[in-house]
Amino acid sequence: MDPNRLTGKHILITGAARGMGAANAEAFAAQGANVCIADLDGDEAAQTAERINAAGGGKAIAVTCDVTKRADNAAAVAATVEAFGSINVGLFNAGLNKPRFFMDIDEDNWDMIMNVNTKAMWLGMQETARQMIKQGPMEDHPYKLINVGSIASRKPLVDVTVYCTSKYGCLALTHCGAIGLAEHKITVNGYAPGVVVTPLWEQLDKDLVDIGFKQKEGQAYEDIVRDALQIKRVSYPEDITGTAAFLASDDSDYMTGQMIHIDGGWCIQ
Repeated sequence: MDPNRLTGKHILITGAARGMGAANAEAFAAQGANVCIADLDGDEAAQTAERINAAGGGKAIAVTCDVTKRADNAAAVAATVEAFGSINVGLFNAGLNKPRFFMDIDEDNWDMIMNVNTKAMWLGMQETARQMIKQGPMEDHPYKLINVGSIASRKPLVDVTVYCTSKYGCLALTHCGAIGLAEHKITVNGYAPGVVVTPLWEQLDKDLVDIGFKQKEGQAYEDIVRDALQIKRVSYPEDITGTAAFLASDDSDYMTGQMIHIDGGWCIQ
């Protein structure tokens, strides 16, 4: 790991108190970035920031943020700028899932998932881009927005229809944002994980048993590894951080509108 790869990057990460968001925050800081950890759980976000600051490298701050609210997104951007002087990368990682079969979806399930996974991403992108435009273009490199997608934007999954819909929306935001923000020297890319062992997936594993889609906890992991993955194991947050760091770094300057799959080969099955 290059300890200077992300030096000079001031990065806002949503949903960064735990899971993939926290792993990315730690990896980015270890490579020299300053990071703002924005999460609904402000206490755990503060603990993650403390852990990063104790490790050395880049600095971290934490803010309590309900990503479904525009004012909270704007406040997280403002906190990043106040702490570090500017913002040049936004990583929109916050997300959730709650499985339902198609005919069991109700408005509450739809609104909860779509608000956090898609509406919040749009708000975060817009408020971060607004600040970037205000700052004016950087001399040598573009600003960067990074969206966390999913295999679910390529693979229809009957047990998580709303989640699939929300992640198709993430893909559209990546494509449309890349076109709409190009004139401001802002690139928009993303990455799409498959099965990542995080608190979100651990809860999903239980929920799939509750709705009768799987017979026992752990079966979802086993079935996907056996039937869908070319790399015969599930992934962990550390499998994701390298691609995320690449997208945040200057190495990805000539990319925009791309969604990179980190899925163990699921999308080719």
